[in-house]
Amino acid sequence: MNFSGKTAVVTGAGRGLGLSYARELAKLGANVVISDSGADKMGDGIDDSVVLDAAHTLEAQGYNVIGHHGDLAGEQVCQQLIETAIDAFGQLDIVIHNAGWVGYQSIEEAQSTFIERALDINIYSPIWLSKHAWKYLRRSEAARVVLTSSDRAMYQHYAQPGLTAYASGKMAQLGIMNALSMEGAADGILVNAVSPVAKTRMWGVSGEPDNLKPQWVTSGVIFLASELCQDTGYILRASNGQFTATRFVENPGVDYPLDLARVKASSAEQVARLWDQIKEC
Repeated sequence: MNFSGKTAVVTGAGRGLGLSYARELAKLGANVVISDSGADKMGDGIDDSVVLDAAHTLEAQGYNVIGHHGDLAGEQVCQQLIETAIDAFGQLDIVIHNAGWVGYQSIEEAQSTFIERALDINIYSPIWLSKHAWKYLRRSEAARVVLTSSDRAMYQHYAQPGLTAYASGKMAQLGIMNALSMEGAADGILVNAVSPVAKTRMWGVSGEPDNLKPQWVTSGVIFLASELCQDTGYILRASNGQFTATRFVENPGVDYPLDLARVKASSAEQVARLWDQIKEC
């Protein structure tokens, strides 16, 4: 796989999964701009040394990588990141939004600042990044956007108490993916998402884990960012070197929104009687 001549922006790339994605893209010939605020695993704090040290390390290995430090919660910094890539390399082909954090807060203890921080990085950031990247992606021969979701949000039986803000943001990225995949179709901009499982500092893990290694997710993300990927609107679940792709697909025979081609009921009592049929997946 060859990314020579391509330019990629990877967020949350000072450490963990994002750094693994960036390193592999650079190894395969891409020019890469890595962005990271240097926040802790709760999304707090600022440390520019995190991304600058990562960029210097990759540069020392002979890769075309530059670092960008900033909080992507606001539109201005997102625009600055995109323009940094354009100023440095003259084009943009790939945007991978990996930045995020995991924080627990019960619904009864929910605080606006906590929720806003989760929504900023998971909703506003990908929208602002896409807004300012779009005109450059339209010029690319193989434009790719990769967002990040989570099984903790998509599947009820993997959900955990206290993750309401996190799950909201991760599910929102699937809505963004679906909308942008349609908006980008005419220009060949393919938009997919990854739902990764890897032991990083978000798990409280430092050093090399025995399983659930970040690099075992990376190959799937590299595929989504490549010209070999010709699909859009898919979620790639990645864990332990295994992959499965999924998406929300309508039932056969549906004439939306007039006919759901399913169970008819004219009262709440009928819905109750037919509930076992209605809830069949």
